[in-house]
Amino acid sequence: MSAEALLAAAKAKGVMLATAESCTGGMVSAAITDIAGSSAVFDRGFVTYTNAAKIQMLGVLPATLDAHGAVSEQVASEMAAGARDNSAADITVSITGIAGPGGSEHKPEGRVCFGLATATGVTTQTVEFGALGRAQVRLAARDHALKLLLGAVEAYL
Repeated sequence: MSAEALLAAAKAKGVMLATAESCTGGMVSAAITDIAGSSAVFDRGFVTYTNAAKIQMLGVLPATLDAHGAVSEQVASEMAAGARDNSAADITVSITGIAGPGGSEHKPEGRVCFGLATATGVTTQTVEFGALGRAQVRLAARDHALKLLLGAVEAYL
C-alpha cells in the first residue's frame, strides 16, 4: 500500500484526511505529506503521545483512559472521533499501541489499536503485530493505517 494510491483516491473523491497518532509519532502524517500536493487532501495530524495530550487535543475522556488504558480500542475510538471533531477532515485514523520494547502479559509488545472515523461513525480494531522490534511495529502500524484510510476513501460516497 502506498501513500500515493491513498492520495490519488482521496483527490478523486474530494475527501479530506487527518490522523491522530500515538505510538507512530506522526509516521502516517509524514508518509502522506512526503508527497507533493498532499495539502489538497490532508488537513492535519495530531501526535498525542501522552495521555494528557490525548485529553487536551482530542477530547479523550480521562475515565476512558483510567478504565481501559491508552492502548485500547475505546481510546482509539475517542482519538479518531476527536481528530474528526477538531479538524476539517472527512475521514480520520487513530493509532495507539505498544511498539516496544516491553509490554505486559495483558498488553504485549506489538499490540496496536486503530480507530477510523467517518460521518457514519467510528470503527475500531486491534492488530497483534508481535514482538517485531520497535521500528518494525511502527512501520507495520503506519502501513496498516494507510490501508484503513484507503479502504475508507474507496467506500466514501
